[in-house]
Amino acid sequence: MDKSIEGNRGKPFRVLVEEGKVREFARAVKSSNPAYVAEGQPQATSPVTFLASSTFWQGPENSPWGDAPLNWERILHGEQEFVFPGAPPAAGTELTAEARIDRIFEKEGKRGGAMTFVDVVTEYRDGSGAVVAESRSTIIETSQAPGS
Repeated sequence: MDKSIEGNRGKPFRVLVEEGKVREFARAVKSSNPAYVAEGQPQATSPVTFLASSTFWQGPENSPWGDAPLNWERILHGEQEFVFPGAPPAAGTELTAEARIDRIFEKEGKRGGAMTFVDVVTEYRDGSGAVVAESRSTIIETSQAPGS
Protein backbone atom coordinates (compact mmCIF):
# COMPACT_ATOMS: atom_id res chain seq x y z
CA MET A 1 0.00 0.00 0.00
CA ASP A 2 1.21 3.46 -0.84
CA LYS A 3 2.38 5.18 2.37
CA SER A 4 1.81 8.59 0.74
CA ILE A 5 -1.91 8.34 1.61
CA GLU A 6 -1.07 8.74 5.31
CA GLY A 7 -2.88 11.88 6.48
CA ASN A 8 -5.49 11.72 3.70
CA ARG A 9 -8.95 12.95 4.70
CA GLY A 10 -12.30 12.26 3.17
CA LYS A 11 -14.89 15.00 2.79
CA PRO A 12 -17.07 15.46 5.89
CA PHE A 13 -20.44 13.68 5.84
CA ARG A 14 -23.67 13.93 7.79
CA VAL A 15 -24.75 11.22 10.25
CA LEU A 16 -28.21 11.34 11.80
CA VAL A 17 -28.65 9.27 14.95
CA GLU A 18 -32.19 8.28 14.03
CA GLU A 19 -34.48 6.67 16.62
CA GLY A 20 -35.62 3.78 14.41
CA LYS A 21 -32.07 2.96 13.35
CA VAL A 22 -30.88 2.98 16.98
CA ARG A 23 -33.66 0.51 17.82
CA GLU A 24 -32.86 -1.68 14.78
CA PHE A 25 -29.14 -1.67 15.61
CA ALA A 26 -29.79 -2.55 19.25
CA ARG A 27 -32.02 -5.45 18.23
CA ALA A 28 -29.45 -6.64 15.69
CA VAL A 29 -26.82 -6.88 18.43
CA LYS A 30 -29.38 -8.62 20.71
CA SER A 31 -29.59 -5.81 23.25
CA SER A 32 -32.58 -5.79 25.56
CA ASN A 33 -31.57 -2.51 27.19
CA PRO A 34 -34.76 -0.41 27.35
CA ALA A 35 -32.68 2.72 26.80
CA TYR A 36 -32.26 1.51 23.19
CA VAL A 37 -35.30 -0.60 22.34
CA ALA A 38 -38.31 0.75 24.29
CA GLU A 39 -41.17 1.65 21.95
CA GLY A 40 -42.72 5.10 22.11
CA GLN A 41 -39.97 6.89 23.99
CA PRO A 42 -36.90 8.60 22.56
CA GLN A 43 -33.56 7.02 23.30
CA ALA A 44 -31.42 9.15 25.60
CA THR A 45 -28.33 7.40 24.27
CA SER A 46 -27.27 5.04 21.51
CA PRO A 47 -25.37 1.74 21.79
CA VAL A 48 -21.63 2.45 21.98
CA THR A 49 -20.99 0.64 18.69
CA PHE A 50 -23.92 2.28 16.84
CA LEU A 51 -21.62 4.68 14.98
CA ALA A 52 -20.13 1.71 13.11
CA SER A 53 -23.27 1.99 10.96
CA SER A 54 -22.10 5.43 9.77
CA THR A 55 -20.17 3.68 6.98
CA PHE A 56 -23.57 3.39 5.26
CA TRP A 57 -23.71 7.20 5.20
CA GLN A 58 -20.33 7.52 3.45
CA GLY A 59 -19.94 7.86 -0.27
CA PRO A 60 -16.69 7.48 -2.22
CA GLU A 61 -15.95 11.20 -1.79
CA ASN A 62 -16.02 10.76 2.00
CA SER A 63 -13.39 8.04 1.96
CA PRO A 64 -9.82 8.92 2.96
CA TRP A 65 -8.45 6.25 0.59
CA GLY A 66 -8.49 8.49 -2.49
CA ASP A 67 -7.16 6.58 -5.48
CA ALA A 68 -5.19 4.10 -3.36
CA PRO A 69 -6.00 0.62 -4.65
CA LEU A 70 -7.29 -1.81 -2.06
CA ASN A 71 -7.24 -5.51 -2.80
CA TRP A 72 -10.32 -6.58 -0.82
CA GLU A 73 -9.25 -10.24 -1.07
CA ARG A 74 -6.34 -9.36 1.21
CA ILE A 75 -8.05 -7.03 3.71
CA LEU A 76 -8.70 -7.98 7.33
CA HIS A 77 -10.51 -5.99 10.00
CA GLY A 78 -7.90 -5.74 12.76
CA GLU A 79 -9.73 -3.91 15.51
CA GLN A 80 -12.06 -1.03 16.19
CA GLU A 81 -12.72 1.11 19.23
CA PHE A 82 -15.03 3.99 20.03
CA VAL A 83 -14.07 6.82 22.36
CA PHE A 84 -16.64 9.20 23.86
CA PRO A 85 -15.74 12.29 25.90
CA GLY A 86 -19.30 12.10 27.30
CA ALA A 87 -22.31 9.86 26.71
CA PRO A 88 -22.86 8.33 23.25
CA PRO A 89 -25.12 10.53 21.11
CA ALA A 90 -28.87 10.41 21.73
CA ALA A 91 -31.49 9.71 19.11
CA GLY A 92 -32.19 12.87 17.12
CA THR A 93 -28.59 14.08 17.20
CA GLU A 94 -27.13 15.22 13.89
CA LEU A 95 -23.39 14.76 13.57
CA THR A 96 -20.74 15.67 11.02
CA ALA A 97 -18.14 12.95 10.55
CA GLU A 98 -14.76 13.04 8.87
CA ALA A 99 -12.44 10.07 8.31
CA ARG A 100 -8.67 10.26 7.96
CA ILE A 101 -5.79 7.85 7.57
CA ASP A 102 -3.85 8.34 10.77
CA ARG A 103 -0.92 5.95 10.37
CA ILE A 104 0.46 3.26 8.06
CA PHE A 105 3.07 0.72 9.12
CA GLU A 106 4.26 -2.78 8.22
CA LYS A 107 5.00 -5.92 10.17
CA GLU A 108 6.27 -9.30 9.07
CA GLY A 109 3.51 -11.91 9.20
CA LYS A 110 3.90 -15.17 11.15
CA ARG A 111 3.14 -17.21 8.02
CA GLY A 112 5.51 -15.22 5.83
CA GLY A 113 4.99 -12.04 3.90
CA ALA A 114 4.51 -8.47 5.03
CA MET A 115 1.29 -7.11 6.48
CA THR A 116 0.41 -3.45 6.07
CA PHE A 117 -1.55 -1.90 8.95
CA VAL A 118 -3.66 1.20 8.33
CA ASP A 119 -5.13 3.10 11.28
CA VAL A 120 -8.23 5.05 10.26
CA VAL A 121 -9.74 7.65 12.61
CA THR A 122 -13.25 9.04 12.17
CA GLU A 123 -14.25 12.04 14.27
CA TYR A 124 -17.91 12.81 14.94
CA ARG A 125 -18.80 16.41 15.79
CA ASP A 126 -22.04 17.92 17.00
CA GLY A 127 -23.62 21.15 15.73
CA SER A 128 -21.28 23.28 17.86
CA GLY A 129 -18.22 21.58 16.33
CA ALA A 130 -17.31 19.70 19.51
CA VAL A 131 -16.00 16.14 19.09
CA VAL A 132 -18.60 13.83 20.67
CA ALA A 133 -17.11 10.55 19.48
CA GLU A 134 -14.11 9.09 17.76
CA SER A 135 -13.79 5.75 16.01
CA ARG A 136 -10.34 4.22 15.62
CA SER A 137 -10.05 1.18 13.38
CA THR A 138 -7.17 -0.87 12.05
CA ILE A 139 -7.32 -2.40 8.60
CA ILE A 140 -4.72 -4.99 7.66
CA GLU A 141 -3.65 -5.76 4.12
CA THR A 142 -1.91 -9.13 3.87
CA SER A 143 0.77 -9.87 1.28
CA GLN A 144 -1.37 -12.64 -0.18
CA ALA A 145 -5.02 -13.65 -0.11
CA PRO A 146 -6.05 -16.16 2.60
CA GLY A 147 -5.61 -19.72 1.42
CA SER A 148 -3.00 -18.72 -1.19
